[in-house]
Amino acid sequence: MKLTITTLSDLIIHLDVSGDMELENFKALCSLETNIDATNMSIFFNGKPLQESNKTLSFYGVQDGDMLLVKDGRGNQTMNNANFLGQLPQMDFSSIQVPNHLVQNERREAENIFATLRSNPEQVATLRVNNPRLAEAFDGGIEEFAKTLRIQQEARAKEDQRRIRMLLADPFDSEAQRMIAEEIRRQQIDSNMETAMEYLPESFAEVAMLYINCKVNGFPIKAFVDSGAQSTIMSKACAERCNILRLIDNRWSGIARGVGTQRILGKIHLVQLELNGVFVPCSFTILEHQPMDMLLGLDMLRRYQCSIDLKANVLRIGTTGTETPFLSESEIPKFARLNVNEDIAQDDVQKAIQESLKESSPMSGVSAQTPSTSGHQSRSGSNSSTGSRHSEADIQELVSMGFKREQVIIELDAFNGDKNQAIAALFAKSIIVPDNLK
Repeated sequence: MKLTITTLSDLIIHLDVSGDMELENFKALCSLETNIDATNMSIFFNGKPLQESNKTLSFYGVQDGDMLLVKDGRGNQTMNNANFLGQLPQMDFSSIQVPNHLVQNERREAENIFATLRSNPEQVATLRVNNPRLAEAFDGGIEEFAKTLRIQQEARAKEDQRRIRMLLADPFDSEAQRMIAEEIRRQQIDSNMETAMEYLPESFAEVAMLYINCKVNGFPIKAFVDSGAQSTIMSKACAERCNILRLIDNRWSGIARGVGTQRILGKIHLVQLELNGVFVPCSFTILEHQPMDMLLGLDMLRRYQCSIDLKANVLRIGTTGTETPFLSESEIPKFARLNVNEDIAQDDVQKAIQESLKESSPMSGVSAQTPSTSGHQSRSGSNSSTGSRHSEADIQELVSMGFKREQVIIELDAFNGDKNQAIAALFAKSIIVPDNLK
């Protein structure tokens, strides 16, 4: 009969054995495939350990097509201790401090990763795409980087514990079925993202918004071209700079609703807008608190038959036949760049988001999340869990950080066994774990 063997390090093996094979011989066979000592090996079937080595697989009810979990039996003592502690009265251990040498080791590990990233700009660029939160912490210095790294490692550990509970649970239990379905869904999402990263990497890049240079009343302005906006708008501060605030007609005041709300101070009915030396009349709706100076909306774009030519990277004005080039990313206003966070306090960003959600239409139960950590990278490596030329201690140290064994070996191969380089590459290619990880 054909059996599927899996381990906690995501190693999957298919074996063709006889149902009359004794458990002792089956352990020896699994030991050759998994590099786990047969004397310390534990085998689980349907969430229950198989203990009597002289019994056959058929005796335990193992049938063709079943899956068994093989793990290092040395971990059983930890599990038994956990079960024993669970039976004790609840005690407060908050006053117990972590040994200083463990904290120092974590700090030294974070410093090594930080130094490796600083010497490798290519890894930093990969980190900014795959793990923006850790990349932002990297920009903030070693203290913030070490703190964020520790938080992500703890989240990885929780995910591993959840996955172990799923593997050891009774497959017929409703909660186990839910966890298995969730794991399958996550694997499908991970596979979809890996495919996108290989065939559509542009979807993970940041896109610069469309801005043009123009003048209002002789004052230069960087205008945002937005064909999705119904009206052309201008901020109160910009109107004041252009000395046209006195022209606001307050009879057109009100509330602008979209993703959030803005107070409309009124409307300026006619102002000369200069685009690349050509003057065109334009009207503006004035908003009180608007971050961008000016937004060229659909009303004026349609009025002058404008077309957005992304191939030539210009805004073409149909009524005058003139072209205005779009600004490069370095020329657009700083707040409009998606990767700029140093001048914006995180608390202010979160406050603005919460206020916008409250004022907009109800969207209960919707929250912004990042894909769960699963170590997304190309599938260029084969399943080389056995016969590795690297130290097993180094491999296990990196696996304990939450990475898959196959990924660890691939990165160690790529950097000729340099553990620090491999750790930096693994973190750079990984996706952050959501804060609300179960």
